Amino acid sequence: MLTAGAAALLAALGLVSPPVAGAAPASGPDTFTETAQQQIAALQAVKAGRTAAESKVDSKLLVAEKGVAKQLNALQSGATVSAAGTVLVDVRASKVSPDLIAGLTKAGAGIRAVSDRYASVRAEVPLDKVGEIAARADVKRVEQADQAMTARELATPATTPDKTKAETKQQKADRIAGELQQAIAGKTRRSAAAAATLTSEGDRAHNADIARQQFGVTGVGVKACALSDGVDSLAASQAKGELPPDVDVIAGQEGDGDEGTAMLEIIHDLAPRAALGFASAFNSDASFADNIRKLRFESHCDVIVDDVIYFKESPFQDWIIAQAVNDVTADGALYFSSAGNEGNVASGTAGHWEGDFVDSGKAIGKFAGTAHNFAGAAGNQIYEPISNASSAGVPVTLHWSDPLGASSNDYDLYLLNSAGAVVSFSQNVQDGTQDPYEILQTPAFGGTGLRLAIVKFSGQNRYLSLSALRGRFSDSADGLKAYNTPGVTVGHSAARDAFSVAAAPAAKAFGRPLEPGDPANPTGPFPGSFSGATKAERFTSDGPRRVFYEANGTPITPGNVSSTGGEVRNKPEITAADGVQTSVTGFNPFFGTSAAAPHAAAIAALVLSGNPGLPPSEVREALISTAVDIEKPGPDNFTGAGVILADKVLAYTGASPQPLAVAKQPTVTPADGGSALDPGDTAKVTLPVTNDGDGTAVSTSVVLTSPTPGVTVAPRAKSYGTISPGQTGVNDFTITVPASQQLGVPVVLNARVTFAGAHSPTTQTFSLPVGTPSPVAQDFAYTGAPVAIPDNSPVGASVTIPVTGVGRASKVSFSVDGTTCSTDPASTTVGLNHSYVGDLVGTLTAPSGAKATVFQRNGGSGKNLCQVVFADTAATAFSTVTSANAPFTGSYRPVQALGGLTAAAADGTWTFSVVDAAASDTGSIRAVALHINGFVQPPAAGAPSNVRGVTNNGPVHPL
Repeated sequence: MLTAGAAALLAALGLVSPPVAGAAPASGPDTFTETAQQQIAALQAVKAGRTAAESKVDSKLLVAEKGVAKQLNALQSGATVSAAGTVLVDVRASKVSPDLIAGLTKAGAGIRAVSDRYASVRAEVPLDKVGEIAARADVKRVEQADQAMTARELATPATTPDKTKAETKQQKADRIAGELQQAIAGKTRRSAAAAATLTSEGDRAHNADIARQQFGVTGVGVKACALSDGVDSLAASQAKGELPPDVDVIAGQEGDGDEGTAMLEIIHDLAPRAALGFASAFNSDASFADNIRKLRFESHCDVIVDDVIYFKESPFQDWIIAQAVNDVTADGALYFSSAGNEGNVASGTAGHWEGDFVDSGKAIGKFAGTAHNFAGAAGNQIYEPISNASSAGVPVTLHWSDPLGASSNDYDLYLLNSAGAVVSFSQNVQDGTQDPYEILQTPAFGGTGLRLAIVKFSGQNRYLSLSALRGRFSDSADGLKAYNTPGVTVGHSAARDAFSVAAAPAAKAFGRPLEPGDPANPTGPFPGSFSGATKAERFTSDGPRRVFYEANGTPITPGNVSSTGGEVRNKPEITAADGVQTSVTGFNPFFGTSAAAPHAAAIAALVLSGNPGLPPSEVREALISTAVDIEKPGPDNFTGAGVILADKVLAYTGASPQPLAVAKQPTVTPADGGSALDPGDTAKVTLPVTNDGDGTAVSTSVVLTSPTPGVTVAPRAKSYGTISPGQTGVNDFTITVPASQQLGVPVVLNARVTFAGAHSPTTQTFSLPVGTPSPVAQDFAYTGAPVAIPDNSPVGASVTIPVTGVGRASKVSFSVDGTTCSTDPASTTVGLNHSYVGDLVGTLTAPSGAKATVFQRNGGSGKNLCQVVFADTAATAFSTVTSANAPFTGSYRPVQALGGLTAAAADGTWTFSVVDAAASDTGSIRAVALHINGFVQPPAAGAPSNVRGVTNNGPVHPL
């Protein structure tokens, strides 16, 4: 509904009833119709009449809130408002505080992602509360949520009206559960067919298979990690043997989708012994930046790859995502990113123009503004025409050469139809503290004769970048000329030390013309390898990238932010394979620079595997110097130096199979024949060392020491000689534990393994429990009221469990209890009711602060946990469950061992937390309990031992 203030403005302008569609003649190349003039004037009236708080609100949200769009012919507000009247927003704040989160929650917001580092909160908020939120002093801006897309190229465009309807959440869960059950059954049968795995054709096309054989390197000693949408089918891929069982997924960052699973399969195909990791890039732009840093600084990834672009990423300055890339590359990581599928000028597939603003002399609206002249010296054309065939649901971004967070030049963006009416817009305020950025989206099903106009509302002339992402600028039927320039590759893939990766097909051609009448798409060399005859995909994005500011906003060329200023970065640098097979449903074949980037990352992992410690600059030199030139002679702006071949890269760097000798869990045999290591004992410690590397470990020795006071180790060092790859050597040591050692305080052993190789030495720390574990578990249950788990919120729900009288723990298990089990999601008699257990991540935190992930997005659409015990000794991992196992009962191994929580005293407050990481389902924590075994205490003279169990709501006892 039109608000009173907006109605008054429109009435004053005489714009409450604008001309009906078709009443005005179509616009010429250098004129706006009367309808467009009135529409823009009305929108500018809203802009000019903003309050201070409203100036912090995204223009589309403000127009939607005021109801102006409904009064203007053909105009869409561009705000995505749910049926419940909510909008997804990014709240940019001065600081994320508990008061801010509480204020958002009080306003009815559902919290979706929180970044303390970047002071950003993604939230689902009622549209009518946006102004209230913006009025807060700690809120800098309320933006319509920054959206993202991967660089996967779909066989059927996502915006095609007759595309098969997307899977529902339930349908996807059922499909993935079926695939997992089939894979597990196949493993059980151990048939040859079940054991067969798929290998990317890129392995052959890049000569990676030859390189592994020739140089003997497989990725050992390297951790390669991906960021994308999600890893929904991770368990199924692992069960099929397509991925190893130990993929390190950051808890709560599993995401939604399967592009990440497909990317990991590609890396594993080329570098089969590299360790793997993953985090989602899709929770928010700030969360993406946080996860890049987490993968390096917490998960210790050596090679990181992503296939995502956020629309707000600036072409002219490294924004928060590129800054995160800069952080990890400065720390020594190699970073690869998809160049994008936004087309290139050479192939005639581009939808990008950049250049200096040219004043057309055409005043716009009743307030201010002149339109940009795309024709420049060649004439006067204030429109950029969009191809009819590529006009559906296209995000269109406008950036200009002001520093981020400090734009004082105000440009606006409008989309008009062939009749000359404005159908979409973006006109945020830029008055010195905002970003130089506008975005709109074309109608969901496109249109005929759509065209874009850029209006300088106020300020100085600036260098502009206009991109129709996955669209195309082409001449219109009514005489408008399309203007395209190279340089659509933007954002973090254009960071100085990142590798921006273009795509070339490994095997079959991409299966559809990008537009009707386009030339045939190229085919790849499989079963041969890439060569100078290789052709790039016609959709791959081009560079170069002109950048005007350092990440901190310092001008690169002070005083010159025009087409002659700044720094030109040659992007993309290299080309790699796409159009390859994976086992992941929907990604066979897998096209797009999304598939190319992990191939390049995997080859880099092979380089590091054969050259531990090789500086990133030398890896860059090797990749670029050995790339096979394709397309036109010499480096070009859409394939870079050319397509990379693994054997050539490794021949350039040299590579040798590296040993990796690692100490494994020791066994302890007390000299007194007892079953446990007690204070005062002497014991034999049998320490195995396994060579997990590609090369033979020679001159292997172990130095075994203990930082535990009073503990002696003899001998201090022993030789293990030569250990072949995959083999294990064993030696015995003797330890003596002082009689004063406190019961339950472990003896800590540090094993340093040295050998001839670049990975030497390796160190491992082991904790040996001291004392006889008590056979009796003490039970401690949560006794409070049920706690609701907020839907799709990182805030989550927590309950606390106080523990007393245990001292040191020898064993911890955890149960989700209940009295009567069922799959009724509203049940009050189960331990944890939830309508979609596969949305949940459960974490147990000890009083010491140590954490263990109990379950992590397992169980699909299964409902409810009831009478289930999580114990390290359970035979079945909870990661293997499907919805068919619901309600989830019985005994399962947790995702992370609970034994890691026993290093400190058990007494204190334990916390069990549950985060719902996906939308649309709800539930509550009702009845949970800890079961803790202490150590057998020598009874006091004349006093019987006494162990008292504390129970509530019938906790389940571990088996």
